[in-house]
Amino acid sequence: MIEANILVIDDDDDILLSARLFLKQHFKQVITCKSPKEINVLLSTNEIDIILLDMNYQKGASDGREGLYWLEHILSIDKDYIVILMTAYGNVELAVQAIKKGATDFILKPWENEKLFATLSAASKLRQSNRKVKKLEKIHSSMQKDMARSFEHVIGNADPIKKLQHTLIKVAPTDANVLILGENGTGKQVFAYELHKHSLRKQGTFMHVDLGSLNENLFESELFGYAKGAFTDAKEDKPGRFELAEGGTIFLDEIGNLSMALQSKLLSVIQNRTVTRLGESKERKINVRLITATNMPLNEMVGKGTFRQDLLFRINTVELLLPPLSHRGDDILLLAEHFLHSFSTKYHKNITQFEAKAAQALLNYQWPGNVRELQHVIERAVIMSDGLQIGMDDLQLSPQRFGGSATTIQSDMALEDMEKMMVQKAIEKHQGNISRASAELGLTRAALYRRIEKFNL
Repeated sequence: MIEANILVIDDDDDILLSARLFLKQHFKQVITCKSPKEINVLLSTNEIDIILLDMNYQKGASDGREGLYWLEHILSIDKDYIVILMTAYGNVELAVQAIKKGATDFILKPWENEKLFATLSAASKLRQSNRKVKKLEKIHSSMQKDMARSFEHVIGNADPIKKLQHTLIKVAPTDANVLILGENGTGKQVFAYELHKHSLRKQGTFMHVDLGSLNENLFESELFGYAKGAFTDAKEDKPGRFELAEGGTIFLDEIGNLSMALQSKLLSVIQNRTVTRLGESKERKINVRLITATNMPLNEMVGKGTFRQDLLFRINTVELLLPPLSHRGDDILLLAEHFLHSFSTKYHKNITQFEAKAAQALLNYQWPGNVRELQHVIERAVIMSDGLQIGMDDLQLSPQRFGGSATTIQSDMALEDMEKMMVQKAIEKHQGNISRASAELGLTRAALYRRIEKFNL
């Protein structure tokens, strides 16, 4: 039994009876009526999937004009209705005209039951497919709106941020490939979305792909798509992320994590502006704007032979270097107040400001996790606070990560010296275990290695 509701419209009682008797054996519901004038009422009171519509109703008529009229009427109500026209007068020109006006198929009377069933079965699959596409489009549209709401704007008055904003305004309207560099948590994804939002592609998709979390074996199928039968679980054709981003922007995050083999495949796509799905030989043209990001030193990696120089040339037509939060001065409080307002609203609290000591603590803290860490700290503080202000106890900041301490750090010590001391202490504490030391410092392993090299530790 096929889960589809069929509406049959014909002025011949015998046709309606034979259609109902045959089709009710195979379809969920079959509704019949003699006059197309009942269409409005029937469509408004029933969930109809397929309409089997006769083309002639007046006695002696055979030109099909009535059928074409009612076809247009049905599609004006909802262009997604599946309409199959039927007539006793075979006419190729009429069939072509009907298809051009939006009919899904055309069948002659008297029909063969097997052919009628095959036609309606195919139409039912098309209806289901169209519904899935429409649902996905709604979900996608909703996700894009939610994404636009959830992304924070680029907030800040520090000189480095102002320069980046100035560059962004110039670059966004172009299709230039942009490489965004910066430590974890500095806001690379926010800047990528900001580029998309101010581009000529802003109505298109913003497709974020985290290459760092993408299994190497899934790289091609996820980014380039696959054909049915390409591998064991490939039960249907599936477009990749590049195709899904058509007309929009694709943001490849953590591009420094790609192996040399995958870098080569990505380079080919960027150069040729085409993708080939797994299991196919056909090249498909793509029209996307490319933005990439990483916290890794790509120029150093090129020198060591772990990142392709030609790929670096392709992705960094324009390069944006995001500063760590500790270099942004009063932006820390500006961002903290923004997050405070946002999370107070989210958690239905009336917290309006920071106590003076808490505000000073935010400024003195080193923020190894950058803006992302600040966001998490403020969210946790809002959740835990019982008052109308955020105090020191609410922040729960780690004492080891302040820029000054009466027992261990001189007040006039340079920021770089303090950073070196903190790195050295963490490494000593964990007896050279980089994973544990980087976790304590709130850094990635790669970021810690860079500091070890920088300080000759």
